[in-house]
Amino acid sequence: MTLPLPTRPAGVLFDMDGVLMANNAFHRQAWQEVAAELLGLHLTEHDLDTKVDGGRNPEIIERLTGTAPDEALTLRFHEAKEGRYRDLARGALREVAGLSAYLDALDARGIPFALVTSADAVNVAFGMEALGFGGRFGPRVLGEHVTRGKPHPEPFERGAALLGLDPRECLAHEDAVNGVRSAAGAGCTVVALTTTAPAEVLLAAGAARAVPDFTRWENWLA
Repeated sequence: MTLPLPTRPAGVLFDMDGVLMANNAFHRQAWQEVAAELLGLHLTEHDLDTKVDGGRNPEIIERLTGTAPDEALTLRFHEAKEGRYRDLARGALREVAGLSAYLDALDARGIPFALVTSADAVNVAFGMEALGFGGRFGPRVLGEHVTRGKPHPEPFERGAALLGLDPRECLAHEDAVNGVRSAAGAGCTVVALTTTAPAEVLLAAGAARAVPDFTRWENWLA
């Protein structure tokens, strides 16, 4: 395969949804259902592509409505949307092809990796249990750990800091435009997965490469 970078990264930062697992169809359906119920919004595919994918729920609601939600609406929406997502995804989550072999190769070569996600602790535990990863991702940046979510660079800056690295030393894997913007804005080299958005859109957002999955990525590290 073509090398995505001239040298090995010092560390690797992984988004969760759409990167570890191809699950964004469940998130999108939950957003459409709960936005209609609680916000009176009927989200189009364009809304989902440009405003929903990537970021924390309060920031997404503000993008959709133009107004920051109050605490009560934030909590109500979050519980309804994430609960609906888990109902839809339960029993259907599988890792993106090649992921386990890639993680094994990183471990074997002493290259540390961290999770950088907008998800909350409940969804992270749900996803990790479904994939059988348990505590495999020790360093984690979750949505509640940042004051400014994606597309702001803060999540990936924090992820690199957890590994004791400069973001410019890190490779990041994302699937959404706002996630790519966050990682690239932090200084990471981004190899995006096309599980959510087309390659040309991800490249335009700042990804260095776009790939369908992690198949044979362990060979790149050999």
